Amino acid sequence: MKISIVTDSTSDISTELAKDNDIHVIPAILVVNGQSLEDGRGISRHELYQQLPTMKTTPSTAAQSSGTFQKLYENLLNGGSDQVISIHVSSWLSGMYNTALVGAKVFGKRVHVIDSLHVSLGLGFQVLAAARSAAKGLALDEIKKIVDDIRQHTHLVAMLDTLEYARRSGRISWARSNLTSLLQIKPFLGIEDGKVVRMGEARTRQKGIDRLYRMLSSLKEVDQLAILHTNNETEALQMLESFKTTVKHLPLIINVTSIIGVHVGPSGLGFVAVTS
Repeated sequence: MKISIVTDSTSDISTELAKDNDIHVIPAILVVNGQSLEDGRGISRHELYQQLPTMKTTPSTAAQSSGTFQKLYENLLNGGSDQVISIHVSSWLSGMYNTALVGAKVFGKRVHVIDSLHVSLGLGFQVLAAARSAAKGLALDEIKKIVDDIRQHTHLVAMLDTLEYARRSGRISWARSNLTSLLQIKPFLGIEDGKVVRMGEARTRQKGIDRLYRMLSSLKEVDQLAILHTNNETEALQMLESFKTTVKHLPLIINVTSIIGVHVGPSGLGFVAVTS
């Protein structure tokens, strides 16, 4: 039985990883100055984060149409796949999962849509596990169990340079009010049960970086690691160097998808770790 794997671009799976693992990636939509662009096209991540502080209107994001999902599922099933597993960004943070569900309806039990309850490589590591399991010929239920297990052992933490972009986006309810006094500190965010949660703050950037290192060091038996940043490659590389020998598999470094980055803002730094 052939099982195909689908995800969306918020998974931060590179073109190379997607090709090597036969993963089909549907791009999310970024709206810049009224123009709808597919994630990664029209403006690069680096360019976006450079321009973000001076943009008069903050870019917004959107999911692809259900028809886009339906067409891809149809092409895969007509092209030799028996089943499709479609894994997407947390339904608490995006309409992508629900749109995928609508696109899958016509195919009944041949398409299985999964809410990752995560973002970036928190989603991406689930997708990679599914693709590698499918390539080994594992059954549908076995793959879904593996994905669920990865989800239960995934930790995502990010330090923002400011809460201003989260406040502007309106996507994070607790970031909308009474935060004027906090905008100069370095807030920490995490993901729990698919929702963005506050994880405290640091008074200076260096104290924030030190805390981020301690949080990652406290995790035992890290199998997979991705260092996340938004145009902050220097600090991300330093963090990668500090932890690469403590991880079972080669760590990744990701300038995160613009779909997430517009809510985070430039100079963010964080990690996704999967533990045993």
